[in-house]
Amino acid sequence: MDIETANALTTFTTRYCDAWQEKHGTWPQSAELYGVPSPCIISSLNESVIWQPKPNTGEQNVNAVERAMDLVVQSALHAFYTTQFAGDMTAHFNGVALTLLQTWSEDDLQRVQENLIGHLVTQKRLKLSPTLFIATLDSELDVISVCNLSGEVIKETIGTRNRDVLAPSLADFLTRLEPLL
Repeated sequence: MDIETANALTTFTTRYCDAWQEKHGTWPQSAELYGVPSPCIISSLNESVIWQPKPNTGEQNVNAVERAMDLVVQSALHAFYTTQFAGDMTAHFNGVALTLLQTWSEDDLQRVQENLIGHLVTQKRLKLSPTLFIATLDSELDVISVCNLSGEVIKETIGTRNRDVLAPSLADFLTRLEPLL
């Protein structure tokens, strides 16, 4: 596993949870995840869940993506998707608001891998180099991804060649993220 990426992710998650604690006096809450089982859930109330990150003690890889697409996924992406279970977290990167995607449970990790496979199939069909998404933006057409060839974090418009490099690595990107509450 890519320890640098895993450490950068857990450090950002700690900053996010600390900011939430400071602002709201509680662990993070999510209405979107209400009713969805997870080891992260502390309690449920009024159609939202209070959650805290938990280490993923299961498989530490996204090998299903590798097998389905016959490609080797960057080690940083294995670490990103399997270091922990957590709710999605909102953040800023150089003034751009985004939602950092996280896996919520073992079942969610399987769903995420299926979505990554679908994303890669579309790219292959369009003859685009492979990327794996890590965050969403307000625009439904744009996502933050990791280029599987270079390891760079990019902003891309889905289904096009429009790609802007944001950071040289996933660890660098995560280190520069600021929580947005």
